[in-house]
Amino acid sequence: MPEPLAPLVLTLGDPDGIGPEIALKAWAALRPDGPVFAVAGGLDILSRTARLLNLPAPAAIADCSAAHDAFDRALPVLPGGTGSPTLASIEDGVSRVRSGEASGLVTNPVSKAALYAQGFAFPGHTEFLAHLTSDMPVTGERGPAMMLAVPGLRTVLVTIHQPLREAIASLTSGKIVQTARLAFQALQRDFSITRPRLALAGLNPHAGEGGSMGREEIDILAPALEQLRAEGIDIAGPMPPDTLFHAEARERYDAAICLYHDQGLIPVKTLDFHGGVNVTLGLPIVRTSPDHGTAKDIAGKGVARADSLIAAVRLAQEIAGNRGRTR
Repeated sequence: MPEPLAPLVLTLGDPDGIGPEIALKAWAALRPDGPVFAVAGGLDILSRTARLLNLPAPAAIADCSAAHDAFDRALPVLPGGTGSPTLASIEDGVSRVRSGEASGLVTNPVSKAALYAQGFAFPGHTEFLAHLTSDMPVTGERGPAMMLAVPGLRTVLVTIHQPLREAIASLTSGKIVQTARLAFQALQRDFSITRPRLALAGLNPHAGEGGSMGREEIDILAPALEQLRAEGIDIAGPMPPDTLFHAEARERYDAAICLYHDQGLIPVKTLDFHGGVNVTLGLPIVRTSPDHGTAKDIAGKGVARADSLIAAVRLAQEIAGNRGRTR
């Protein structure tokens, strides 16, 4: 029988964003039944935000093991690190998951511009996490890759934050194969789907219409599909993107492999704008995140919604539990 899960650890995000507010709102929503989590650092800003929201003051704890006892009365907050509170929170959170003190990491949004101003040397949040865990072994393909998840739909992106022209130019059969492998392995390990079914979205209208509307489906996607099927991966495609996301189509696959950012995010956000979760595939630790930004324009006003963070916390616990059962 698997051991009880350790608490999750939540990063602070940007102190001047909505991270502190939604962390407290997520705690208020989850305090009766969990999942239990602690925030890595930021006691002062969380205390100020709690007063704004008329919520109990957070409780300082020494380590994640104390989170269970504190959670029903106050948001547990771990000691802060030195330097940038945003980066210190990420580093401390990763360290606690690496050691087994926490079962998974849920990251609040950060501003890339703010990080770059501090000399941040990575393209983004996810690449930094990959760096911090690069010496740890992974089960299966090493990522990272981005999955967006809402009830009824999971999409996994081959290219992410690139201009559309560059994203199309950078597509290769190898990138598609790697992304599909990551999705397939994650569905088995993290979502307990024994025989995952994937669908590969086409790039062009009507998935190229036999080459009359573009050759990418023939020259790039078809070789990837052939290789994946030879590896025993159940993957359909290339599927015309305009018929891939309606209710009946979604019943035929467990995740859709999408070729560029908006192809994967538009259907997810249409289905559940406030509740989407970003899951990082191919890391040796569990990592989820709300599917939105820092929203600094509304920070400190008490109006931010915590739906996506709550969903991210719940999904992180689900994934951590599933990984524990497959060890």
